Amino acid sequence: MVSFLICLALLIVGYFTYGKVVDNTFGPDDRETPAVRINDGIDYVVMPQWKLFLVQLLNIAGLGPIFGALTGALWGPIVFLWITFGTIFAGGVHDYFSGMLSERNNGASVSEITGIYLGNGMKNVMRVFSVVLLVMVGTVFAVGPAGLIQLLFTNAGFTNVLSNKLFWLVLILIYYFIATFISIDKIIGKIYPIFGICLIIMAVGVGFGVLTNPDYVIPEIWENFTNLHPSGTPIWSFMFITVACGAISGFHATQSPLMARCMKSERQGHMVFYGAMVSEGVIALIWAAAGCSIYEGAKLLEMGGGCPATVYDICSKTMGSVGLVLAMLGVIACPITSGDTAFRSARLTLADWLKIDQKSYANRLKLCIPVLGVGAILGIGNALGKIDYNVIWRYFSWTNQTLAMIVLWAASMFLFREKKNYWITAVPATFMSAVSMTYFFLAPECLGAFLNSKTAEGVTVYNTALAYPIGIIFAIVLLAIF
Repeated sequence: MVSFLICLALLIVGYFTYGKVVDNTFGPDDRETPAVRINDGIDYVVMPQWKLFLVQLLNIAGLGPIFGALTGALWGPIVFLWITFGTIFAGGVHDYFSGMLSERNNGASVSEITGIYLGNGMKNVMRVFSVVLLVMVGTVFAVGPAGLIQLLFTNAGFTNVLSNKLFWLVLILIYYFIATFISIDKIIGKIYPIFGICLIIMAVGVGFGVLTNPDYVIPEIWENFTNLHPSGTPIWSFMFITVACGAISGFHATQSPLMARCMKSERQGHMVFYGAMVSEGVIALIWAAAGCSIYEGAKLLEMGGGCPATVYDICSKTMGSVGLVLAMLGVIACPITSGDTAFRSARLTLADWLKIDQKSYANRLKLCIPVLGVGAILGIGNALGKIDYNVIWRYFSWTNQTLAMIVLWAASMFLFREKKNYWITAVPATFMSAVSMTYFFLAPECLGAFLNSKTAEGVTVYNTALAYPIGIIFAIVLLAIF
């Protein structure tokens, strides 16, 4: 428990100290923001700071800090270190600069920002990366809550349409279409703060339930400083890819421009962008601690790691029936409120790319229909058992962290041009470059399918002798080019 509390304290202190260093390095000023200058009543709308913070938290949270952290618990309490230091020195920095660079460039999407600082070639790469990532995120965050709702009604004894996953998936996709299409302040600006509060209360409830129950003991890092994964999956770089949204996530860079278009002052960036990431780190830390304390690694793996059944079980054990209702509401609302903004961001990314003005209904429909159509095909394919949810999630995870790597390099180039301390972004950019390339050579859905081998018992033998050096060399080469 001591190591958990230390990590929790470090996250809070990190917001006020290193977060301020990051803010001062960027140098916010009193220039007129895009929300004030452009204000189109659709995507550029001024919102108060407290609402910006809660909406940003809901936008970036989703299932990531819950499912990802619970799966990360398979490696043991060593995951606390990645969540804590990843959030302070990588995730918070990434989210802050992705938001503030967008704000400085008329609220441009992340692909356009990358083009400004890394050139047209990388801009086109990021356009494709961003749209693919956003559609996968929207799909994952439609399938996940649909499964949770189905589980709730099934456990309650329902055997009708309410216990049908496809039914709930279609309803969620219909809501996504509406939220993607209409003005940002009509639904997102009104209900997100409420769900944001629910998400925070849920995390506090789970944390309190774990800390006050003598049957649950949060293991100490120093007593378990080793790989505890039941399958022997390497910590490097699988844990750093699996626990994405609770430490650093490229998906956040696609969401930050939404709030960059709604800020009244640049000075709100520290709380809105860095602060929301630290809050997500705290949420991930609590869920990781719950996974480590309630289950043995083999049991957690048997349950599927981060999945609806695990979340349902933890909420039930830590808060009972009353807290379970609130908790499940938060877990269901959380991904839904990231899924709709994922599709919204995909629309805006395509609009920036194709130079399509979004004031008219017709222009928005031109982009909403194909974006939601692809998401519906993937989601319904999963509901019908044709597409594996875990495969979508794994591809999302790698694409996610690769995008984060590129955004950090773009921020480094901005700081270099401004003659400011670019090492605060170049160091995590280098680290994430090594993570991304190593995973690409190890993961079974990538080159690992050809480079790894299996024992006679069917246990995967990862080709780390090849992947580790390649990942490190790749990162060094990118740093040298920079």
